Amino acid sequence: LVALEKGLVVMFADLAPDRRIHATGGQARGLYAEMARNLATRTKPDGGALPSVVERFVSQAQHDAEAQEQSTDDIIRQRLAHFEELTGGFDFAQVIRRYWEGHETGDEELKSAAIRWLRGEFATKTDARKALGVRTIVNDASVYDHLKLMSAFVCEAGYKGLLVGLDEMVNLYKLTSSQARNANYEQILRILNDVLQGSAENLGFLMGGTPEFLMNTRRGLYSYEALQSRLAENTFARDGLVDLSGPVIRLASLTPEDLFVLLANIRAVMQGDEAILPDNALEAFMAHCSDRIGEAYFRTPRNTVTAFVNLLAVLEQNPGVEWSDLIEELDVAEDSGDDMSDVDESVGAVPESDELASFRL
Repeated sequence: LVALEKGLVVMFADLAPDRRIHATGGQARGLYAEMARNLATRTKPDGGALPSVVERFVSQAQHDAEAQEQSTDDIIRQRLAHFEELTGGFDFAQVIRRYWEGHETGDEELKSAAIRWLRGEFATKTDARKALGVRTIVNDASVYDHLKLMSAFVCEAGYKGLLVGLDEMVNLYKLTSSQARNANYEQILRILNDVLQGSAENLGFLMGGTPEFLMNTRRGLYSYEALQSRLAENTFARDGLVDLSGPVIRLASLTPEDLFVLLANIRAVMQGDEAILPDNALEAFMAHCSDRIGEAYFRTPRNTVTAFVNLLAVLEQNPGVEWSDLIEELDVAEDSGDDMSDVDESVGAVPESDELASFRL
């Protein structure tokens, strides 16, 4: 929300087994397509804003053309001329011009095809050439290049830049193939180098992952030496001191006060203004959880929140039940916070030695 208020365009998606940063089987294109569908602006914070961004660019070009007494097509060509210097930029600019052509002639099918291309939804070059006359599509190898193009385009449309949010990065940790993991880590290294060196203009990345994904030296980012050196923490940031200027920002655990606010907000969402659960019930619930699992109830609150939602659901559907009776019977299990419990680190791990172990003819 802060990024949207600052005038940025936001693309975001969660990584999954079928969506990752680098791949050869369509998973990277799938990630890009998901990000493009979730593209958000200040006026459309819930996603689906790509057509609005393109329409805004076209409208501005049309307005400038009228002011300068030129054709809109000439203005669009002028504003996108520098795209031809970027990888894939020629076809990107061509697709925008095709969108303008559809806008001018009322050809909704042509406009839809242009948006589909920008979203990475064309699976073959043949279909793209037939629909738009372009020779390339968004594929696994060109995802990052198209993010650069998109950042340049949103700036031409009047926005201040593009912020890309990627969550559930732990899915890269779970890849059993060390070759596949390293290929994704190389892509992250490329992104990191471009951002830190200023090569990626008006483009920022937020990647969310667990501490194990970052620091595990067998499968995490720290297993890739070049990333480990670049992501190393500031040695002076300790004993309560923080450094928010580096590439890694550690999120602090919730405090009991934070959890109380969270539970109150959940109560407001589920019960509205007619809340049947008083504040002292929230305090009693937290005290019960503290007695059962200690500090884990607010440091790793996933199970705590789940239990609270279940409590509210039962109270809502059973008006005669007292909340105090339910809390006393509530069983809360500690959340280990381990998203890698299903990962066998011996599978796909990089061997410690490349020496030949045995050989038989």
